[in-house]
Amino acid sequence: MTTQRLNGLIRKLESGGIATLSFCPPTVESAIAFSTTQYDGIMIECEHQPWDPLTLRDAFQYLLNRRAIAASGSIAPTVTPIVRIPANGGEMSQWLAKQALDLGAYGIVWPHVSTVEQAQSAVAACRYPTKVSHPLHHPFGQRGDGPTNAARYWGLTQQEYYKKADVWPLNPEGEILVILMIEDLEGVSNLPDILKETPGIGAIMIGEGDLSQELGVPRQYNHPELLSAMAEIRAIGKEYNVPVAHPHVTSENAERIYNEGYRLLVCGPSRSYPALDKVRELAGVQPAA
Repeated sequence: MTTQRLNGLIRKLESGGIATLSFCPPTVESAIAFSTTQYDGIMIECEHQPWDPLTLRDAFQYLLNRRAIAASGSIAPTVTPIVRIPANGGEMSQWLAKQALDLGAYGIVWPHVSTVEQAQSAVAACRYPTKVSHPLHHPFGQRGDGPTNAARYWGLTQQEYYKKADVWPLNPEGEILVILMIEDLEGVSNLPDILKETPGIGAIMIGEGDLSQELGVPRQYNHPELLSAMAEIRAIGKEYNVPVAHPHVTSENAERIYNEGYRLLVCGPSRSYPALDKVRELAGVQPAA
């Protein structure tokens, strides 16, 4: 078994590829369902779902696919779990990131980050402290020391975990992906300074739902004003060489989103009911309006 790159999302990004993931409720049943999929990772959704660390812990465990891991020859999970925490960036709730990381999360998604101060707080929460003389000292880590469960989940000794439990790409050996969500006009306007002054940001995700609310076009995802703001975010990300994620990829918009240069694609699983549709067709039931 090898202990090279463990985070499948980072593996794709650092090789220049496109990483795929999906939102996943923090439940055992959902984790089991995703454990055999071809996603590079899942984003366990705790912003709009109840925050329950014990359920989150169980979801991590049931996501592991032992047969696939054994066949791969690596201890890396076949589907990498990251967590979207409930608190907005402005709330500076670093303890939520600490708990998710201590359970074994490979990354944290921070909603509503709008300023440099909020961005630096987010990255700092995902790092252990270092000496001032350390070459990667900034942003100064503020994560508390409690690695036992995370090291076990990653399949490492504690000292091995410490070497890898840092943010990428600031630390090229880091396995923790920090994703900041830009969801308001203040965040768009501050994004150049955020990316210039905050090393350790792995990706930016556009919160197009909340952004569309502020623009006065709620969930009108094809509205020119919203698309223009999203294009501005993509351009800033490209300028600073930071991947940009799209949160709502469907079969209808996937080609456009791919061509626009997004590097992380959040593809929602779709449900189909072919037997039901066929029976309704045979029975002459008209589709709902």
